Amino acid sequence: MTTQVQQNAEAGVVIENLNLSFGNTHVLKGVNLSIHQGEFFAFLGPSGSGKSTLLRAIAGFGPTPSGRILIEGRDIADLTPWQRDVGMVFQTYALWPHMTVRRNVAFGLEERKIPRKEINERVDRVLEMVGLLKLADRRPSQLSGGQQQRIALARTLVVEPKVLLLDEPLSNLDANLRIQMRREIRELQQKLKLTTIFVTHDQEEANTTSDRMAVLDQGVIQQIGSPMDLYDKPDNLFVAKFLGATNIIQGTVMRDSADQRMFRTDSGTVIPLVDDTAVGGKIVFRPQNVEIRSAVAGAGVEGTGLSGVVHHTEFLGSIIRYGVDVNGDDVLVDHTHRYGESVFRTGDRVELTIAPEGILLLEG
Repeated sequence: MTTQVQQNAEAGVVIENLNLSFGNTHVLKGVNLSIHQGEFFAFLGPSGSGKSTLLRAIAGFGPTPSGRILIEGRDIADLTPWQRDVGMVFQTYALWPHMTVRRNVAFGLEERKIPRKEINERVDRVLEMVGLLKLADRRPSQLSGGQQQRIALARTLVVEPKVLLLDEPLSNLDANLRIQMRREIRELQQKLKLTTIFVTHDQEEANTTSDRMAVLDQGVIQQIGSPMDLYDKPDNLFVAKFLGATNIIQGTVMRDSADQRMFRTDSGTVIPLVDDTAVGGKIVFRPQNVEIRSAVAGAGVEGTGLSGVVHHTEFLGSIIRYGVDVNGDDVLVDHTHRYGESVFRTGDRVELTIAPEGILLLEG
């Protein structure tokens, strides 16, 4: 028991067997999770996966779930939101329009009856931290979306929470501002060493900000790990598909005359396998792990060679994405775009080379 308590105390947030239902709908199903102190952790999943519900359960909003939620070893599941030492930044920011920036940020401290001198010092310090001290006397409507997001963040940080909760705070910003703000939030989190949980449905946001993340689907955690580990080594087809473009081809594992392990696709294509232990009925590989060249130029290339015909082309800026028909299987290929380089056209016959080590074999 002592060891478990010590482990819980060392973790920023521990969730044990958390279950939550809305009526007859089971929303969170036996969630178990440990988030380290000072870690930037993301809940990632599609709409309806339970990620925001899980965040709100940590914050204390909504119905009380069964199971335990611990913050630095303290069970907070039965505490009110304001007793939990957490701070939450909402998607809509929820700023008081009639109050100045300074009053918005000071509001939580005033409600806690903090002495005025300390309020002024803490508000000035956090506004300086987020770059808004010179705008302290303006109202939210006089500021940009990014500045309003900083107000909401400052208002949460000023109460010095043990855990910072971010519920899709960047979704109302344009694409360029989202990139800027996610960098600023990450830099601020690292500076403060504050345990942070970030909810998003955007894979790029999760990949670029988080130390680790949990991928959720239908109230169940599908996999936990670093962004790169989850992308390169998904545990199942849902994670593989949700974390970016991927090729999934169905077939059967077999061995050739030399006892080499092979995968025969349902369309008859035979592909060598490197891993001699993996089991499953589908191969998975990312588009960027496939090389493409003309059928003539591709002769004699080492690796897993496939022949096919280009059936569509997408220009995505830094890459060109080809769709290639290989004996009836649709294979996506991402090729780095270089200025002046020729592009394959629909109907061109090509050869593909897949690095064998980039092929996963999964059930499903």
